[in-house]
Amino acid sequence: MHHKPISEVFKELKVTDKGISQPEADERLKQYGLNEIKEEKRISPLKIFIEQFNSVVVWILIAATIISAFLKEYIDAIVILVIIILISVLGFILEYRAEKSIEALKKLASLKATVIRDGQKKEVDARQIAPGDIIVLETGDKVPADARLFEAINFQTQEAALTGESQPVKKNTDALPEKIPIADMKNIVFSSTIVVSGRAKAVVITTGMQTEIGKIATMMEEVKPEPTPLQKKMDDLGKLIGKVVMAIAVIIFAVASIFQEKSLLDNLIVAVAVAVAAIPEALLAIVTMALALGTQRMLKRNALVRRLPSVETLGSTTVICTDKTGTLTANEMTVKKLFVNGKVVEVTGTGYETKGQFLYKNKQIGFDEVEFLLRIGALNNNAELKDSNLIGDPTEGCLIVSAAKAGLMKEDLELEWPRVEEIEFTSERKMMTTVHKHHGEKIAFVKGAPEVVLKQCNYICINGMTEKLTEEMKREILETNKEFADEALRVLGFAYKTIVTDKDPEKNLIFAGLQGMIDPPREEVKIAIEKCKKAGIKVIMITGDHEITARAVAKEIGLSGKVINGQQLDEIKNLDDWVADISIYARVNPEHKIKIVDALKKKGHIVAMTGDGVNDAPALKKADIGIAMGITGTDVSKEASAMILTDDNFASIVNAVEEGRGVYDNIRKYIGFLLSGNIGEVLIIFLGIIFGLPLPLTATQILLINLVTDGLPALALSADPYEPNAMSRKPRKQDEPIFKGLNPFLVYYPIVMTITALLIFSWFYFIKENLFQAQTATFLTISMFELYQAFASRSTIYPAVKVGIFKNKFLILAVLSSFSVVVTSIFIPSFGKFLDMSPLSIFEFIFIVLVSSIGAITIEISKYIKSKKELIEA
Repeated sequence: MHHKPISEVFKELKVTDKGISQPEADERLKQYGLNEIKEEKRISPLKIFIEQFNSVVVWILIAATIISAFLKEYIDAIVILVIIILISVLGFILEYRAEKSIEALKKLASLKATVIRDGQKKEVDARQIAPGDIIVLETGDKVPADARLFEAINFQTQEAALTGESQPVKKNTDALPEKIPIADMKNIVFSSTIVVSGRAKAVVITTGMQTEIGKIATMMEEVKPEPTPLQKKMDDLGKLIGKVVMAIAVIIFAVASIFQEKSLLDNLIVAVAVAVAAIPEALLAIVTMALALGTQRMLKRNALVRRLPSVETLGSTTVICTDKTGTLTANEMTVKKLFVNGKVVEVTGTGYETKGQFLYKNKQIGFDEVEFLLRIGALNNNAELKDSNLIGDPTEGCLIVSAAKAGLMKEDLELEWPRVEEIEFTSERKMMTTVHKHHGEKIAFVKGAPEVVLKQCNYICINGMTEKLTEEMKREILETNKEFADEALRVLGFAYKTIVTDKDPEKNLIFAGLQGMIDPPREEVKIAIEKCKKAGIKVIMITGDHEITARAVAKEIGLSGKVINGQQLDEIKNLDDWVADISIYARVNPEHKIKIVDALKKKGHIVAMTGDGVNDAPALKKADIGIAMGITGTDVSKEASAMILTDDNFASIVNAVEEGRGVYDNIRKYIGFLLSGNIGEVLIIFLGIIFGLPLPLTATQILLINLVTDGLPALALSADPYEPNAMSRKPRKQDEPIFKGLNPFLVYYPIVMTITALLIFSWFYFIKENLFQAQTATFLTISMFELYQAFASRSTIYPAVKVGIFKNKFLILAVLSSFSVVVTSIFIPSFGKFLDMSPLSIFEFIFIVLVSSIGAITIEISKYIKSKKELIEA
């Protein structure tokens, strides 16, 4: 409809500028449906709870519970069941709380709209609008449907939520070329955008799901979220554990049947009991706890996580696709340069803070040199600034701020220079003029496009003196204007005149100067971008703004790479081949964002996508982790996201990535710690059976090791400080196994523990001929191996001395608690008999405690050798 004359549009929709009748509106509503966006079915609390069980590891634990109960190992069954319930409840509470937080962020409002029906203006519920309705729009209105303008007076809309365009868009009624981007459709108003100035009338062309917003909602429904990298890895680990457990049961049953003189049923029971014992019951609980703690840490750093696994996804991120406006920039237009008295003056400070300096060649100059130019900007102005909050056009808002930096407050100026007349800005004139009274005189202040204002000027003010404006001066001003524009500054020219006999306030003007403004990058973004480079994370800017603006912001924040626009993107057939070189995408639409995410994911990247607008929602959902803005973000973008930034700051994303990497490192610690113990236990029992020994451990002792000497320290490790230099390492590969690099824990350590435990068991069994003491000594050996290993597990990369052996107070408390349980069970017979323990002598106890440190020492030596080798290679 944007390319047709308005007469054709009226004819096609069978309507006049008097609107449709009420019966016709009712008929069209039946035909096209209500003007509403059909929301996806909300996630119920029950569904959130059920999703906690959607994991292979949980299924294995459930199977272990059933098998334990079948074998009449009721204590084991109860303990595992309690662990399953705790995992599910904790995960549910955190995710449900996040959903509630999102609801609190939502702004609920019933939208009304003004229409013309039967030739009369009337207010209706926006849902009752139909194609062909004539809508009346004024400043502050939210556009209720997509509509073609046929009357527009000084009319501008804010379309950032839809197109990503940071500046208000000036609208007109002219027909346009057929093939143009949405952002360039100046004669169309779009549903859910905001009118920031002027008034207009428009005929509704589409409603509900047929609007641009509706199309985005449809795209969102088509995008199905994929499992996070951690979910995939935990499922892979669960499948591996399941296969290993089944293999253990089969092998132990076969070996026991060959080497043990017991019935097949007894051998089957032993095989199944050992297999169940091999399952690290506490693993999923500890992982859930680590993710939960990660969400709390992230919230303190302004990131609200909606789904627990998303915590770790951030840590594996290789690409961050970020919007420019409001994320990389402050979304607060700021005057950065002035051209006054023939000088280019830099203005310091950002945003709507009224503190700043005026610098010429890096030296501060007096306010008197810039005062008159700034006064014009503050008085020829319809915006208001109250306590750093802007009401009105951001371009006018920054002119108030630049004046305030020189001590010129708009409220005071308006008392001294009261406005008596105004000639408003229009897209045709590209100028705005206000007339003020001052000391009995009338003075006209003019601002507008520099080349337009300059044409009306015959004079120039230099250092308070009025001089004839020469052609050479004009060329210098226009050259300066071009230089400002090349730096992506939006430039306005300013002029004035005293009205005496000349009735036209816009002729024979005196040129005062230029002010160049931009939405500047946030101060902390440059450091965050540098941090990403160091961490091997590619940052991509995706914006609805023009290429020049995107380039300028990118240059200022240290972002380099190829720049392409949406039109060029449409012409690229195979984006996969190009995506690695492109760092900036300008003038893009929603379909482009999904295309970019798809291309990056095909290249094996883990993609984080930020966004605040409705236009960002499909891509947020498609990305591995969608990050919405909490302050400026639309409800739709928040619903589509996995995480919400409560401060809309890019630096907070980088902080969250750091937290995610820390969480993943900690998860690897637990896996190394818990699985190594289980591998050792199974090896000890398996080899014991092969060598014709009785079971070196009882089922109760195995459970005690898993829950007390393994479980408590592992739980404390979930609160462990993160590995050093998390953001100095390259992102891990997507297909990298979660246990890569854990050989010291999963291979060397279990072998050393198995040999030591079997030697000690054999000494007690063959020399002392006491099976119960042999089993107790084996229990003590494994327990002490695990407690020493807890300190070695404080880092899977660096030697424990580098990260600080005793830095985790919770770990010290957990180890002491576990140790006290071990000591009590061995030396207090009345307690020990319930746990299948037999007392040992003090000498035997001390000897085993000392010898058991060999496992942790093996791990530390391995880490030390590896770190030295990496240092030499580097």
